[in-house]
Amino acid sequence: MKLNGNYKNLEESYLFSTIAHKVNAYAQAHPQANILRLGIGDVTLPLAPAVIAAMQQAVTEMGKKETFRGYGPEQGYAFLRESIQSYYARRGVSLAADEIFISDGAKSDLGNILDLFDVENTVLIPDPVYPVYVDTNVMAGRRIVFADATAENGFLPMPDEGVKADIVYICSPNNPTGAAYSRGQLAAWVEYARKNGAVILYDAAYECFVCEEGLARSIYEVEGAEECAVEFCSFSKIAGFTGTRCGYTVVPNALAGGALNKMWLRRQTTKFNGVPYIVQRGAAAVFTPEGEKQIAENLAVYRRNAKRLSDCLDGLGIRYTGGKNSPYVWLRCPGFDDSWKFFDFLLEEANVVGTPGCGFGKNGQGYFRLTALGGEDATAEAVERLKKLLGK
Repeated sequence: MKLNGNYKNLEESYLFSTIAHKVNAYAQAHPQANILRLGIGDVTLPLAPAVIAAMQQAVTEMGKKETFRGYGPEQGYAFLRESIQSYYARRGVSLAADEIFISDGAKSDLGNILDLFDVENTVLIPDPVYPVYVDTNVMAGRRIVFADATAENGFLPMPDEGVKADIVYICSPNNPTGAAYSRGQLAAWVEYARKNGAVILYDAAYECFVCEEGLARSIYEVEGAEECAVEFCSFSKIAGFTGTRCGYTVVPNALAGGALNKMWLRRQTTKFNGVPYIVQRGAAAVFTPEGEKQIAENLAVYRRNAKRLSDCLDGLGIRYTGGKNSPYVWLRCPGFDDSWKFFDFLLEEANVVGTPGCGFGKNGQGYFRLTALGGEDATAEAVERLKKLLGK
């Protein structure tokens, strides 16, 4: 028996596990501290009433012999796939129902999709970015090259014809920087992928926060993207499913002559038994008129939180990106070159938790991520603490 030696090349601990350990240790040493957590991108508002009602009805169905359901289709029930299909259609994007695959979240699929690609492929990943992209490829032993995302390019790297890659990761709006690509910018990436025979793995988990005209919510808003891109999305942020677990992946039939769609279906039917019926009924309710109205109210709370944080940083004269089209605010650490030192400073002096930028890549050193997904009262209190501490 031989172990996968690639795991030795991983960081010793996953970023958010390290944060949790540090915060828990501080909380145990200071039990009276009122710690405000603006670090991990978890939601704080409950599921919408329309979602709860749909799930309760599904529970009732599962309690009756006539409506009980056992194993469901691994790619998801037709009612949910068609609901997502309609959601895209309302935004001008046409998808076939059999191009949509239901999963337990975008994070899982972003790692699992790598089953379809040879280990010899070269992977291009922005830096800084969500650690899962890097870690899952390190686990597989693939060669990784990085596209520098910096303040100079607005944290939105563009294609470099001198860099050849087979798999390209794009996250927009980006986690952690909050920067979002325009359709024109994504068109350049689509052109690059088609020219180089590459595939784009497009993470659209935060698309529901995009509100600025000209910015893309789906890569399929770009002509030709269906021939070179797989899109991942989730109900976690749009509908608060972080603990309920449901997402979806779009694998177009036009990609690789239909081969990738068939391979993903084969992979899922072999390694995945599907998302529970009860959860899928709740997810389908998200895109009903009542569901969308209720969810918009929740998203408005997070947007207000983002504006509070942005206004605070504006007042303090601290440079940042994000906030407008994203639940994340990405700021330059004031007075610190080391992100972890700033993390400790905020925790100890203000009892506010954020995420050190260096945990997302080398270009994140000296930066810090705050999330707007917390409660309104907690965010308002955190803003007052930040003003008091950083305004000195």
